[in-house]
Amino acid sequence: MPDPIKIIVSGGGTGGHIFPAVAIANALKKQHQEAEILFVGAKGRMEMEKVPKAGYPIEGLWISGLQRRFDLKNLSFPFKVLSSVLKARRILKKFKPHVAIGTGGYASGPLLFAAAKKNIPTLIQEQNSFPGITNKLLGKVVHTICVAFEGMDKYFPKQKLVVTGSPIRNEILHLKVTKQEGLSFFGLKDHIPTLLIIGGSQGARKVNEAIGNNLEAILKHNIQVIWQTGPHSHESCQSIANECEQKDMVKVVPFISRMDLAYAASDLIVSRAGAIAIAEIIAVERPAIFIPLPSAAEDHQTKNAQTLVDGKAAVMIKESEAEDKLAQYISDLLSNASDRNIMVQNLKRFAHPKATNQIVEEVNKLIQLSQKTI
Repeated sequence: MPDPIKIIVSGGGTGGHIFPAVAIANALKKQHQEAEILFVGAKGRMEMEKVPKAGYPIEGLWISGLQRRFDLKNLSFPFKVLSSVLKARRILKKFKPHVAIGTGGYASGPLLFAAAKKNIPTLIQEQNSFPGITNKLLGKVVHTICVAFEGMDKYFPKQKLVVTGSPIRNEILHLKVTKQEGLSFFGLKDHIPTLLIIGGSQGARKVNEAIGNNLEAILKHNIQVIWQTGPHSHESCQSIANECEQKDMVKVVPFISRMDLAYAASDLIVSRAGAIAIAEIIAVERPAIFIPLPSAAEDHQTKNAQTLVDGKAAVMIKESEAEDKLAQYISDLLSNASDRNIMVQNLKRFAHPKATNQIVEEVNKLIQLSQKTI
């Protein structure tokens, strides 16, 4: 009996790296039921909690990002990189994977670099229109680079590129829950327009401030709200909601584990413009107002959202203008079903429903390559 296929996956730091990694792992496990899949993440980051909940073992590396401004924490960065590369080598030597996959985040750098140097077939997945520094560096040494946008040969070797779209969770790609189930889950009412606010898995302080300062005005239009705040802003946002006359119309949560139910309940979404957030909103076909993070590398969130705006499939507000304009945008869209329907129809043109399967096909090619060289 042949040995089981062994796959190592690294991606983390934010949900935008973790959820694609889990989606790819789940699809691979469905095809290769006997496969052994091991994740590698960064100690202290959210993947160390989220990945085991998804049913996979995970090893942690002592690694973090390099601060963009002067910070004493940067003094330890070279030692962290060295420590992480050495541990990654030990993990690879012990686990002996047929293929290594990276979806971005601190830990994927040392892991994929070490794997490539050991001639283990490697693949990275880049969700954004502008790649992070880790993936840009890895692009020089890995075998295959799966991307969500055309024109990425500006950053990566063209011969390695495969345009697949972004992998998203199966329960969101194939939304099976109803709107009523979603509203019931969050304790909200039927027949009232529902606004979903998501600033990413860690929340978004400026988005929360814009919502908090406009919450009374939003609620006056007979709108109910699901507000994902992130863990750091939850208490302050809950206090703002508690002071509202219609506080029973607001559900404030630090993190949403059942995003399928949140999407199902929503009529309109306010979101940052990370690639996975956009991919999920396209998949569930919900109109959205995007507020890009202006400090994102090369302003890539604005570029992500602008693609949909140009296709009349979304609305975008600059973060600096959100506090003044957001409440009116929300009211206008929720009172105009025709505009929302046009946005939904236009979203269909941006869908990549087979993204995960295409990435799995590329992984399978690398597994076959690995087996030929063993």
